[in-house]
Amino acid sequence: MTLDLFSALAGFALVTVITPGPNNLMLMASGANFGFSRTVPHMLGITLGFPCMVLLVGLGVMQLFDLWRPSYLILKVLSVIYLLYLAWKIANAAPPKDAKTEGKPLTFVQSAAFQWVNPKAWSMALSAITLYATSRDFPAVLWVAGVYVAVSVISTISWTVLGQQVQRFLKDPGTLRKFNIFMAVLLVATLIPVLWPGDEQGGLAR
Repeated sequence: MTLDLFSALAGFALVTVITPGPNNLMLMASGANFGFSRTVPHMLGITLGFPCMVLLVGLGVMQLFDLWRPSYLILKVLSVIYLLYLAWKIANAAPPKDAKTEGKPLTFVQSAAFQWVNPKAWSMALSAITLYATSRDFPAVLWVAGVYVAVSVISTISWTVLGQQVQRFLKDPGTLRKFNIFMAVLLVATLIPVLWPGDEQGGLAR
């Protein structure tokens, strides 16, 4: 991979991971409700889980979907259901002082698995492979996945710290409740591109 191509890939990857989306909104909410240290497994699940998804997608997972077209619709339905469930959990999160016993942030496995039903993750993975690993050979795909590991570290830390800092203004349970509902609404709003009319694959790739 040339330096120019690598620079373009790094810029593309950073922009796609650091902009608002399901992962980042959930990290911010987790940072606000549970603090930085308890959100670390969630962060690692994204940092390692998404690049693994990129790697598998680049090495041929999408070909399996192409063999059975209804799988796109099934993936879309699963994405909607799980995101609505996560939005409900965020909206009903316990106050920080109660979260240690009542609330639980996403685990590493849950966070990594979520990437497979995250519409934005699919869009990012498909775009990155199409643009920067056109040959679909292992070294090219590995480069893309490796860059995403690096930029994901920056993104996950940034959004979790942002949520942690916001926590200072959410001491009042009522204010925290409003914040959590607002974050849940934003998370549900990320479903708009998925539910927008279009073909099954397009709904996931926008």
